[in-house]
Amino acid sequence: MEPIKLWCFDLGDTIMQEETEVKDPSKTTLEAQLFPGMKEALQQLKHQGYRLALIADTRPGTYKNVLRQHGIYDLFSAFAISEELQTSKPHRRMFDHVLQELHVDAEDAVMCGNNLARDIAGANALGMRTVWFHWNDRYPTEPKNALETPDFIVHSAKEFLELERRLRSETG
Repeated sequence: MEPIKLWCFDLGDTIMQEETEVKDPSKTTLEAQLFPGMKEALQQLKHQGYRLALIADTRPGTYKNVLRQHGIYDLFSAFAISEELQTSKPHRRMFDHVLQELHVDAEDAVMCGNNLARDIAGANALGMRTVWFHWNDRYPTEPKNALETPDFIVHSAKEFLELERRLRSETG
């Protein structure tokens, strides 16, 4: 297994809690709460030398507003935002955008997301490793096929950091 060079994250129901969003009339999120421990988890990954990318089906203002609200915007090295790229996950362009921008091979990257059909299937199709953040049951919780099957499942930021430590020791 190759060492991990890049951690990619979805935004809604992966980093931020969708049910806490405050939106303006254009449906752009002005603010939202993060899942407990996610700010610290992202800071820890960055501190350890990883690069971080956001791959999200969202409005351009939403991710900027929420990440800046919590002081974590600058932790990310690249962004693939559906409205900016005019496509959405699981389309490979969403994932290729950050991989190419950061010159990272798919097998050296991990995609973390909450949606099996979009986040996990899209990343698996490119050969990325995948972590399903199962915070809630907003989306289907059973994979419909092999592409929707995540490599790992976590239920908290603490579990995520334990997984990162395990993967680092296995590859490093």
